[in-house]
Amino acid sequence: MPRTLPALIVNPEDREDIQRWLNAHGTPQQVTLRSRIVLAAADGRPDSAIARELDVNRKTVVLWRARFAAEGMESLWQVAPGRGRKPSYGPEKIKAIVEATLQTKPKGMTQWSCRVMAERQGVGKSTINNIWRSHNLKPHRTKTFKLSRDPRFLEKLIDVVGLYLNPPQQALVLCVDEKTQIQALDRTQPGLPLKKGRCGTMTHDYKRNGTTTLFAALEILQGKVIGQCYERHRHQEFLRFLRRLDQGFPGTMSLHLVMDNYGTHNHPKVHAWLARHRRFIPHFVPTSSSWLNLVERWFGELTSKRIRRGSFGSVEDLKHAIVEFLEVWNEHPKPFVWTATVESILEKLTRCRQTLERIQPGCSQPRTQRTRKQLSS
Repeated sequence: MPRTLPALIVNPEDREDIQRWLNAHGTPQQVTLRSRIVLAAADGRPDSAIARELDVNRKTVVLWRARFAAEGMESLWQVAPGRGRKPSYGPEKIKAIVEATLQTKPKGMTQWSCRVMAERQGVGKSTINNIWRSHNLKPHRTKTFKLSRDPRFLEKLIDVVGLYLNPPQQALVLCVDEKTQIQALDRTQPGLPLKKGRCGTMTHDYKRNGTTTLFAALEILQGKVIGQCYERHRHQEFLRFLRRLDQGFPGTMSLHLVMDNYGTHNHPKVHAWLARHRRFIPHFVPTSSSWLNLVERWFGELTSKRIRRGSFGSVEDLKHAIVEFLEVWNEHPKPFVWTATVESILEKLTRCRQTLERIQPGCSQPRTQRTRKQLSS
């Protein structure tokens, strides 16, 4: 009769670590196999049954049962001499590559590429790629951002974020802005349709058939949008849009308008109209902080899903496309939920300001009216 071996002793902490290795996606296959053998042996299963289930030789099961009992958890990650990939470069070389990526630029260029860095460091491009991935470095990518120098930045930030996180009762919050100079571009040739193995195409050149300006107001609770296209974006058109909002939301309910500091919104006639219509309460975002206005997020949806890939033979075609997108959006509106708190925003901006001050002292200080006059003169 076959000899029955006692169950392998594995304490709860080690069992928990082994189970976590099995659930991880990056665990090597050989470690996964050894871990399964150890857990099965700890459950008291015979070696032959474990070998059949895992499709391995019974001697392999006996080997790792004995090795775990003698050496413990560390044995599961051991690599036999002469096997496995040898580390080609030490930490000093990796540190030098990371510092060169962060602190230097190639001659005559603005950023490093894998091949240029590999040639400079005397390593393979795949090595550079692996190091950049492990350190989350992406020299080829960039984002646009500008730090606001508004003297009343904190006051305006608290005001607008407070509206998003704690909307007032018996009132509506509308994010208002205009998307100017929307171009009616007509491609010179039809694009090739999408098919398996090939994305859709569009020509690089186009005919410009004019522009239009979209005034839009996003109601933050339901996500509905009211929009109107105009030929220009002066205070006259903005007043017409405000009158439409007044008609679109009848009654005496207060309307809180989140707007930027564009000259159209601060025209004396606009201020006079708002003074006569007390239920319209304006809230201005800080300068250079259009990211605080949620309607900008909706403008991104409009651009990416309807305008960027469209071809418009006239301005009227462009307006019709915008109106069609508005109608489809309002059939099933999706509100944009603001989650960032004032504290989290200030923490990020503080880090950004400290970095900018190291690069160019004084560039992030609040800009006063006197400073603007000195710059203009």
